[in-house]
Amino acid sequence: MAFVGIRSGLRWRVLKLSPPALLASFYLVLVVLGGVFLHLPFANTGGLTVMDTLFTSMSAVTVTGLTVVDTGGDYTLAGQAGILVLMQLGGLGLVTFAVFVLASLGVQLGLGQRLILREDLNQSSFGDLMQLVKTVFVVALGCEAVGAILLAIVFVPDHGWGPGLWAAVFHAVSAFNNAGFSLWSESLVDYATDPVVNIVVPMLFIIGGLGFVVLNDIRRKRSWRRFTLHSKIMLVMSLVLIFYGWATFAILEWTNPGTLGAYDDAVSRLVVSWFQAVTPRTAGFNTIDTGEIRDSTALMTMTLMLVGAGSTSTAGGIKVTTFAVLILATLAFFRRESELHLFRRSLGVDEVMKVLALTVVSMLIVLSAIFFVSITHDGSFLSLAFEICSAFGTVGLTMGATPELDTFGRLVVMTVMFLGRVGPLTLGFFIATHSAARVRYPPGRIFLG
Repeated sequence: MAFVGIRSGLRWRVLKLSPPALLASFYLVLVVLGGVFLHLPFANTGGLTVMDTLFTSMSAVTVTGLTVVDTGGDYTLAGQAGILVLMQLGGLGLVTFAVFVLASLGVQLGLGQRLILREDLNQSSFGDLMQLVKTVFVVALGCEAVGAILLAIVFVPDHGWGPGLWAAVFHAVSAFNNAGFSLWSESLVDYATDPVVNIVVPMLFIIGGLGFVVLNDIRRKRSWRRFTLHSKIMLVMSLVLIFYGWATFAILEWTNPGTLGAYDDAVSRLVVSWFQAVTPRTAGFNTIDTGEIRDSTALMTMTLMLVGAGSTSTAGGIKVTTFAVLILATLAFFRRESELHLFRRSLGVDEVMKVLALTVVSMLIVLSAIFFVSITHDGSFLSLAFEICSAFGTVGLTMGATPELDTFGRLVVMTVMFLGRVGPLTLGFFIATHSAARVRYPPGRIFLG
């Protein structure tokens, strides 16, 4: 009887949690379970600490890709399979995955489950939730299957049938979920100029980063004029950021002997630049030694990592639409306009306030994390800032500082990875929840600037 009472009380407390708090709890439980699994003797080759496996689990669940050990060398096939499952659950959304299974079994979803699903998909309404969930799985599994087949064409001849096929599947799942985990310690450096890898892998994390709302829009409407404003902003801004990163990286690194300067012909340099332009958008793979990039390039990469990709996607960052609204709001201010106009649609003050809230919270998290990590680590400030931006954007690119961090530093990075993945969803709950003011005060005035 006592056990039943305790269980009932625990269930009541869980049900009283808000949807974002419950969602965050689900992710934390998955991280702990993943860390326990990866610490089992059959999952690793030995010598790993609890912190090592928890860090890997957190990185996989938040689809970040930062590592403190060698994924291919320190984890067995079972451990690598566990990381793949964690990436898939973290990328597609743990709750989304559970709801899809329940719906497939014919189980009706209650209001509570739909609330949690709405937060996991970063939606503000319940309309077309199940249709969006179906799109998530059809697109994800389809892209991963096609990507694995194409990558196998390259990996099987180099590594043999068994290892080659497994590498193709692992990297396809990692790429689509924007996780950045690789079975090789140097990531995809050996395939820096391979045409198949430089097409398939970027396409996977670009599609995964667009967001399932955009993909659902494309699948159902198939006409630019019928696309929603969100989809139009995402598609246009994604192209702008990709070409900006491509051109800027090529210009800054063209003569750097540690990166593009190592290649003799212009075509190879442009191919490598292309990959490095799209991977900071939370993908995390690299085909060069990131630690060799110039300071200016590092700053540009950090900016792209903080922006990230799309809402309801497998990516992190403040999101492309947030960045776009920030730019539009700035232009509108200097033009003395009270509304934002884009694609014959208008955005009011509410949207700007939401964007400001998300951006300010994100910057406070990043700056606080850099401060705390720098207290106990004496490494390069730029490399520390780079790792924190990578963690918050759930990217996984590294300049080599993460493996050198002490326990406190790793805990900070783990916290930032978690906030980078779950934080925007939690903040979205408050953004989508409106409350009317009961008391109105007379207007005041402050001086700005």
